[in-house]
Amino acid sequence: FLPLAAVFYEAFSAGRSAYFAALADPETLSAIGLTVIIAAVVLPFNVMIGVAAAWAIAKFDFRGKSLLITLIDLPFAVSPVVVGLVFLMIFGAQGLLGEWLAAYDVRIVFALPGMILVTLFITFPFVARELIPLMQAQGKDEEEAAVSLGASGWQMFRRVTLPNIKWGLLYGVILANARAMGEFGAVSVVSGHIRGETNTLPLHVEILYNEYNAVGAFASASVLALLALVTLGAKTLVEWQMRKETEVLNAALPPEKTE
Repeated sequence: FLPLAAVFYEAFSAGRSAYFAALADPETLSAIGLTVIIAAVVLPFNVMIGVAAAWAIAKFDFRGKSLLITLIDLPFAVSPVVVGLVFLMIFGAQGLLGEWLAAYDVRIVFALPGMILVTLFITFPFVARELIPLMQAQGKDEEEAAVSLGASGWQMFRRVTLPNIKWGLLYGVILANARAMGEFGAVSVVSGHIRGETNTLPLHVEILYNEYNAVGAFASASVLALLALVTLGAKTLVEWQMRKETEVLNAALPPEKTE
């Protein structure tokens, strides 16, 4: 609690007017908007890819399954700064695709597309990693029963699979969203730090702090702190709901017969 209190104390150290003036700064508003845009673009991809990967791993045995699991875990094993450097070596002006992209006037690094790509890579495992053990524990008996009764693939997913994984899916989305909004290392490498254009909120906080603009830096940091508190509250609510449903299901199961 002390670091959290220190952020808000420093943010309001010059008064409320200075605090709100710092938040109303055009560069701060641009950083907040860019952070929200990146998260809004990344999350749908995380959901689609995460659900598909978890479904394939939990429900089927196929050649290359171990490789897919390794690829999902890869972002956890690689430093975000290294991730940014790899994307820079591929899409940068001197990178593998740099000349081809320049010929068609396509900008990946030092622009929004590169920031979205690295954020997508960093947040890729969260949804899948939440759903894989959940789907494995649930098995596939209900899905097979639905198919045997004539349900189509979409009907089976919407009426059987999705209700069973909804809280785990929401939990993964919350974690992925928190990481997307707070990512610093990989985004810092590919952003170019262009004020008002490619600075997300974490990058904006660093720039203001390095310029000794403490009120502006901590005011911007307070926005991230508030987002963290909201994320923590949502995470706690989802965990509580998951425990509640588990208790209801366990209470509905018949007691084991003993001889």
